[in-house]
Amino acid sequence: MEKEFDFVIIGSGLGGLYSAAMLAKEGYSVIVLEKNRQLGGCLQIFSRDKVIFDTGVHYLGGLDKGQNLYRYFDYLGLMDVIKFKKLDMDGFDQISFGDDPVQYKVPQGYDNFINYYAGFFPEERAGIELFCDKMREVCAKLPLYNVEVTNDLDFMQFVLNDKPVDEVINSCVKDPALRRLLAGNNALYAGMLGVTPFYVHALVINSYVESSYKCEKGGAQISLALSKIIRQYGGLIRAHAHVTKIETDEKKATCVVLENGEKIYGKKYISAIHPSVTLDLVGETKMLRKAYKSRISMLKNSVSAFIVYVVLKEKTIPTFNHNKYYVKCNDVWNNEIYTEEEWPKSVAIFTTPSKDPEYCDGLIIMSYMQYDDVKQWEDTFNTVAQEDERSEEYQQFKRDKAQKVLDLAEEKIPGIREHMKSFYTSSPLTMRDYIGGEGGSLYGIVKDHRDPLKTLIPPQTRIPNLFLTGQNTVMHGVLGVIVGAVKTCNEILGDNYLITKIKEATLDKQVVNEPKN
Repeated sequence: MEKEFDFVIIGSGLGGLYSAAMLAKEGYSVIVLEKNRQLGGCLQIFSRDKVIFDTGVHYLGGLDKGQNLYRYFDYLGLMDVIKFKKLDMDGFDQISFGDDPVQYKVPQGYDNFINYYAGFFPEERAGIELFCDKMREVCAKLPLYNVEVTNDLDFMQFVLNDKPVDEVINSCVKDPALRRLLAGNNALYAGMLGVTPFYVHALVINSYVESSYKCEKGGAQISLALSKIIRQYGGLIRAHAHVTKIETDEKKATCVVLENGEKIYGKKYISAIHPSVTLDLVGETKMLRKAYKSRISMLKNSVSAFIVYVVLKEKTIPTFNHNKYYVKCNDVWNNEIYTEEEWPKSVAIFTTPSKDPEYCDGLIIMSYMQYDDVKQWEDTFNTVAQEDERSEEYQQFKRDKAQKVLDLAEEKIPGIREHMKSFYTSSPLTMRDYIGGEGGSLYGIVKDHRDPLKTLIPPQTRIPNLFLTGQNTVMHGVLGVIVGAVKTCNEILGDNYLITKIKEATLDKQVVNEPKN
């Protein structure tokens, strides 16, 4: 008789690992299956010339004691084992546009945030305050975001009536420069004009305004810590375990099949990979109507990215404790839409963990890129675990694109090339191969205010013992994915048992943050 696990979890991204850790802590037998050598999904890191580069998690919000992410991390003991560094209080992000010489800051703390922007736009103070109140009002409507027992009715009602973020910004403030500035770091959620709901902006930006940190030694600290917790409670984790099929009978999922033909059996299954990929693994079954599968597969995914990883010569560029966003024109919304001549229209710049506290070891420079730009090479696949070097034409494509990205980045950090020891690149194909997102998508399925229910994916699939988690169930980002994992496991265990336990275990860390009247 084959061993049957209580939970088989497909994918070791943050959603899969956090779900596994919670369930293992509850005494369930769990196994996590990861196709790659390295665990963690977007938490993965890699090293070039002894410099550590993050692949996805560059900074985190809500980590001050008592705030939401702090409490979720603290519940599993992560705050005791991971080293975080707080970003600049007076500006965790710096945003600049076109020929405007000012590098605007995004301060931590709502009072700081309001006062800073009101200093530039004094006549807009009331509108800035209104905008901040609207953000906090939205956040208060999602109970799990606040580590509260959930029924989600208030949030669902809000989502059904939500407006696009650009419309909400415009309703609060009138100055075009301020409107642009309030959306200046929308690369954090790949904001789309007239499409992205306000709640997406609010849930993401609120957590960073409350507090902003980065992992001192890279995001892999999180996946390593969660892996230890899973194993501590008896759970299993297998790398190089590529799930190629989910077998079913007439009533439920019965096992998953690995690439080598091995079958893993479970009572329940949680897929932390993209919903459409999950349904493809299931294949034909009466439990999944064609209309349901078609609806999921037709959902639009967010834009991908082209990233340049720069290794710097020692003691050349002074370190900076913030992130930089630069849009080379005054249109902050349409940077994912471009011609070949226009690309890149914007860059985001992050520092790497550094050995010298005074100087940068490396830079991560990211620009939007559509999957269509690399579609001619989509039949290739290349990872450390499954190497297949792509053509010289593709390598030249990346070299050419890297030079364009460096050109734009040097407008904000002069001398990058002069101080550069080496550089490396990733494209939407890299994102697709390592992370598993459709088309190398940064943030998964696009949330669309015009059809909100269609783009909100519930954890429960039409197969009774198959569930979803990850960035497509609630939100992307570290906090969003953890909230999604809690939502999935809370629904499986029922009666708000899990969220009640998390809330009570972290009550002494709670901070009440009510919106102002």
